Amino acid sequence: MTDQKNLVLAIVLSVVILFGFQMIFGTPPPQTPPAPQTDEQRAQPTGPVSETRPTPPAAPVDAETARAGALEDTVRVAINPDLDDGRVTGSIALRGGRIDDLVLRDYQETVEPDSDLIVLLSPAGAPSPYYAKFGWEAEPGSTVAVPDAEAEWQANAGRLTADAPVTLTWDNGDGLRFSNRIEIDDQYMFTVTQRVENHGDTPVVLRPNGLINRTDEPSALLGFYILHEGPLGVFDGTLQEVDYDDLREKQVIPGAGRQGWIGITDKYWLVALIPDQQSDIDALFSMAVVDRHEKFQVDFKQPALTIAARGAAEVTNRLFAGAKEVNQLDRYEQSLGISRFDLAVDFGWFYFLTKPLFYVIHYLHDVLGNIGLAILAVTVMIKLVFFPLANKSYVAMSRMKKLQPEMTKLREKFSDDKRRQQQEMMDLYKREKANPLAGCLPILVQIPVFFALYKVLFVTLEMRHAPFYGWIRDLSARDPTSLFNLFGLVPWTPPDFLGIGVWPLIMGITMWLQQKLNPPPPDPTQARIMMMLPFVFTFMFATFPAGLVIYWAWNNLLSIAQQYVIMRRMGVKV
Repeated sequence: MTDQKNLVLAIVLSVVILFGFQMIFGTPPPQTPPAPQTDEQRAQPTGPVSETRPTPPAAPVDAETARAGALEDTVRVAINPDLDDGRVTGSIALRGGRIDDLVLRDYQETVEPDSDLIVLLSPAGAPSPYYAKFGWEAEPGSTVAVPDAEAEWQANAGRLTADAPVTLTWDNGDGLRFSNRIEIDDQYMFTVTQRVENHGDTPVVLRPNGLINRTDEPSALLGFYILHEGPLGVFDGTLQEVDYDDLREKQVIPGAGRQGWIGITDKYWLVALIPDQQSDIDALFSMAVVDRHEKFQVDFKQPALTIAARGAAEVTNRLFAGAKEVNQLDRYEQSLGISRFDLAVDFGWFYFLTKPLFYVIHYLHDVLGNIGLAILAVTVMIKLVFFPLANKSYVAMSRMKKLQPEMTKLREKFSDDKRRQQQEMMDLYKREKANPLAGCLPILVQIPVFFALYKVLFVTLEMRHAPFYGWIRDLSARDPTSLFNLFGLVPWTPPDFLGIGVWPLIMGITMWLQQKLNPPPPDPTQARIMMMLPFVFTFMFATFPAGLVIYWAWNNLLSIAQQYVIMRRMGVKV
């Protein structure tokens, strides 16, 4: 009966471990299709800062052709048109004054040399429109005309570069002249100075605003529990994350404060509005269904300004649109005073470990020239930090291993009296100063470090498409080889759950070897279950980033070497 209980307990624990890891790290859930559109939703604007221009029906052409056609729909100002102009290229639409065409020059979709560049922003009419704009809002009940989604702006130049800003102007025909001076640095930051000149005889009250509008949830959404993708913002130094499903349920979620920002993030890319850090703002996350498409929007409003007759007023805000490079985000945070801008990278609960670990790996990468080697070096450093604790634990495990023959004799001698057997075992532990739980300490202490390293490899852009050696061309992706097609020798592509590559197999073997050095559990059934865990973890780790699997295999090898030396020194048979 006891053996059956132990077997059931061991199986339950194995299932919990397997499915727990799959829930946190595993395959993303299927996306929820857009809900049918109601009459109320057809009439509902996408948010307080309204962008109600409907998306034209998609033409029966491929996505690239549809996007090209949408770009030709309006006159545009080119952004960094020359190859040496900056890290982004694209254009600004004069209709609506939108920044709605942006391509990242330094990043490709895949590791293949001829892969397409990352397209970040796209105009209405293209598949999945995604754009940003800055504007003004009149007071409720006011008849003052402000530039809307159909406003045709005039530009003083045809190109925007780091050395040549552009000014867009629009006149409402009733005494108000609006202008947006747009600047861009050599990285990913736009600076927009919004100005209103009142040539009329009466004062006007207007509120400056900004918005980011995204049509439909991105098809590349990963949906992992440990990674936030979607709307987010920092208000008064506090991060607020909003899932796409939250907006489907609530439609509108407010946020307010100062010294912050609001935007929409993907795993590696970010589009964020950065208001004047000394200005109070009313921010909003919202969603509506328009023309059977989900419109996700983040926007902010600043305090109302009174523009006196024959007077003018202006505000300066910013837009970040680019790659979430940690060092670049830190530089913006420091140079522009952007509150907690580094939180755009989802460092997670172990921020205090994850970000320093990133810096260490990044530094070692600069020294060694390869992030894979940096990971191996960090593993050695972690082992050195935990060496005193691990040394005591391995000594304790070696004592337990040395006591195995005595423990076997006690189990045989008192096989019919479990209580006496347990008492004799405890007396043996006391006499020999052995602790059967001591061997768990290194694993428990390493869990936060393991999770922090996983986050570094999973969420930081610097790991994306980083090669190692041999067949590992991307440490942030799974090992592409597979045991079940003899690592490419058989012309067959196995399903994902059978995709056990070389490195997961090495990791499983090292885990099995390490278990063989440890004293087995007293119960034979539990011992058999424990010996199954390396096989379970081999399948589980097959879907993990190759960098993490390499770390774990290397960590196991170092542990085996350390434990082997200790056992030999204590006279324990290996």
